[in-house]
Amino acid sequence: CNAAPTPTSDGTRIYALYSSNDLICLDLDGNLQWYRGLTFDHPNVSNSLGMASSPVVVGDTLVAQVENDSESLATGVDVKTGVSRWTSTRPKRANWTSAAVLHKGEGADEDLVLLQSSEGLAAVQPRTGNVVWNYKEGASTIPSSVVSEGVVYIPSQGITAIRPPQNSANIEVLWRVGKLGPATPSPIVYQGHIFTVNGAGVLTCGDTKNGEEKWKLRMTGPFTGSPVAAGGHLY
Repeated sequence: CNAAPTPTSDGTRIYALYSSNDLICLDLDGNLQWYRGLTFDHPNVSNSLGMASSPVVVGDTLVAQVENDSESLATGVDVKTGVSRWTSTRPKRANWTSAAVLHKGEGADEDLVLLQSSEGLAAVQPRTGNVVWNYKEGASTIPSSVVSEGVVYIPSQGITAIRPPQNSANIEVLWRVGKLGPATPSPIVYQGHIFTVNGAGVLTCGDTKNGEEKWKLRMTGPFTGSPVAAGGHLY
């Protein structure tokens, strides 16, 4: 299947990045607005299993990661035209993680996009690609980080919870728990708890305040899809 990444929308348009590195924009009626063949611009972008990073949209910029062992990059694209505003070189290693958005609360212009790689997590300005801060202690290349109430939960050495820099360059590590480390599914934060699924199909619930394990459940697996939550239930 060449549609591993999940599409995204800003309520006006729908954006999809395919495993073939084709980036498309549709209106809400399904009419094609623009098309970008990123492999045409960057012919060495590929990996043996296919690309799987899902794009994110922040304000009027769509950010896509196409990271691999060769021509590894991220790009910020104008949502109206499909033209790249910026393209940055990324660590040369196959990477299937998806970007997360850190909302600053002052409007989309202040929001940051979090790009995860084997080297860690880079917070970039969506319109310029400028790096604002870096978490450099390494991270997974499959499950993605999740943001909740200003805290970032990174699949790094298990799960590492950080508070991004406010008025300084210092990142505050709130806690780190190795046993919470996920396998393929990304973690999810819901109602004050973080949930992860490991390679044995064990679902673990941890407290977001300190990472303390609350309970675990062995399920019939394996699992690769990331869970979602609604109405007091985890799916």
